[in-house]
Amino acid sequence: MNTDSTDNSLSMTNPLLITIDGPAGAGKTTVSRLLAARLGYRYLDSGALYRSVAYSIIADGIDFEDTEALSTHLNRLDLSTRAEQNGFRLLWNKRDITELIRTPEIAMTASVVSARPAIRNFLLAVQREMGKNKSLVCEGRDMGTVIFPDADIKFYLDADPRVRASRRYKEIPQGTAATLEDISRDMLRRDKNDTQRPIAPLKASEDAILIDCTSIDSENVVNQMMDFIASTIQNGSRKLSRTI
Repeated sequence: MNTDSTDNSLSMTNPLLITIDGPAGAGKTTVSRLLAARLGYRYLDSGALYRSVAYSIIADGIDFEDTEALSTHLNRLDLSTRAEQNGFRLLWNKRDITELIRTPEIAMTASVVSARPAIRNFLLAVQREMGKNKSLVCEGRDMGTVIFPDADIKFYLDADPRVRASRRYKEIPQGTAATLEDISRDMLRRDKNDTQRPIAPLKASEDAILIDCTSIDSENVVNQMMDFIASTIQNGSRKLSRTI
């Protein structure tokens, strides 16, 4: 299912809401962008939303353990998005912070604050508003379990932790002092935080399609997804198999 005409016919006649969950470094962002482009869909990176809130908390010197201070901060938070091809830019106080949120410090803070009910509730409405008209590929850690439990198709990506750490290391901005060992250690800590948090822990939805991306490049992952999407539409069911 790799031709533009086939992909366009799928996206136009069968608007879908597709979720892609998984741990850091599994390839969610790259795969989600490619899949959205193939289908002509919009793309939502939920992790970027949490990173943006984390960035604002650090920049404003807010103690995220202080519930009252956090609630006040969220009530005043000027966070917006600007659409671009296959995605969006993030603006805080009208300042583009899209690239500034891609640091290990922001990633770890986002993992911690994502367990705060006030922040989750703040972003829940934002994400569901973006998904109400479907034609959307959204990625995160609880998109298929909490944010969009009734999504049409759900995928869960995973990979060997060493491979994930290497991928994430290559993504960090130039000039960042973090080493591969730092990234690996932080990733394992974040995996623990995300999977063991009491609120919306990272896990595969029961009806998610599991894909091990350890030795598969992004293009091949997307090709498998496109084949599954086509088969799902043709068979009228998304529960054909939990692993591809």
